[in-house]
Amino acid sequence: MCGRKAMGRASPVLLFLLALLFCFATYNVLTMIRHNGIIKNLVGANTNGVLVPDPIIEMPENVKKPKHVRSPFHVALTATDAPYSKWQCRIMYYWYKQKKDSPDSEMGGFTRILHSGSPDNLMDEIPTMVVDPLPEGLDRGYVVLNRPWAFVQWLEKATIEEEYILMAEPDHIFIRPLPNLAHERYPAAFPFFYIKPEQNEKIVRKFYPEEHGPVTNVDPIGNSPVIIRKDLLEKIAPTWMNVSLKMKQDPETDKVFGWVLEMYAYAVASALHGVQHILRKDFMLQPPWDLETGKKFIIHYTYGCDYNLKGELTYGKIGEWRFDKRSHLRGPPPRNLSLPPPGVPESVVTLVKMVNEATANIPNWDTS
Repeated sequence: MCGRKAMGRASPVLLFLLALLFCFATYNVLTMIRHNGIIKNLVGANTNGVLVPDPIIEMPENVKKPKHVRSPFHVALTATDAPYSKWQCRIMYYWYKQKKDSPDSEMGGFTRILHSGSPDNLMDEIPTMVVDPLPEGLDRGYVVLNRPWAFVQWLEKATIEEEYILMAEPDHIFIRPLPNLAHERYPAAFPFFYIKPEQNEKIVRKFYPEEHGPVTNVDPIGNSPVIIRKDLLEKIAPTWMNVSLKMKQDPETDKVFGWVLEMYAYAVASALHGVQHILRKDFMLQPPWDLETGKKFIIHYTYGCDYNLKGELTYGKIGEWRFDKRSHLRGPPPRNLSLPPPGVPESVVTLVKMVNEATANIPNWDTS
């Protein structure tokens, strides 16, 4: 009887302690769930089961900068003084101006890095810095090899107010205001399906030795489009230039990589400096393969768009309707290009409409 009374008297205390313990355990469980949820968004596991930062994804919402914080980037593109390059630069700059001051844009200043060594007739129309080309014969007819050398010179000579830089190309058209997609030490880049470091490991290892890490450290990218902190690019650019030249001088590498050699060189140079990129598939679209503009930011019109009058793609064969930038090597395309026939993808229609709008509003268009 006495025992029962003692237990009865102890029950409230015991219940209180049990309730307290239950609350504490519940708090710990919820905390672990929340913490693990964040970790899964922020990191990935490597082959040893150790959690490490994984930048090869779109940055999770919970680590993006607050919307009110702006990180403007400087738009920079390398170019030649050839008519083919000039008219593309004029269209690109036109659309930069249209999108720059939009609320969602973080575009800052603009520079065309002209690596012809002398001024041209667009100096007053487009902000331009003239830099030297590579010494004669060093590019071996591969004009793109001048790109890293142009960036090295520009970074040394220019006063760049922005902390970030977008490396762009003349055949880019901004279809939406572009925010800064980079995140501190992680630049943002577009993944190209044809840049395959793992499939070309034998060649990549000539320039990225095993002691630097797995070949998967080399991202499937080129230098453009890339948004990157200026201080990172200042470190990468000289290495990018040297790796490009070494690749071009190696017969096997030159043969296998061909016209994308300089893209591989940038990817390797970045990996050599321990820089990995956030891969953003929404960075860019490439007609005619990408059918809709969707929520992407840049049209890259590097491929020819050939269709018959039924709206069917005839790639590899000149179509009854076509738009191909290579049809205008010696001068700009005419104003008011004909629109594609019914059935052609929206991305191609948007491209032609945007070219037409630009050429209709750029003064003295035929003088490119």
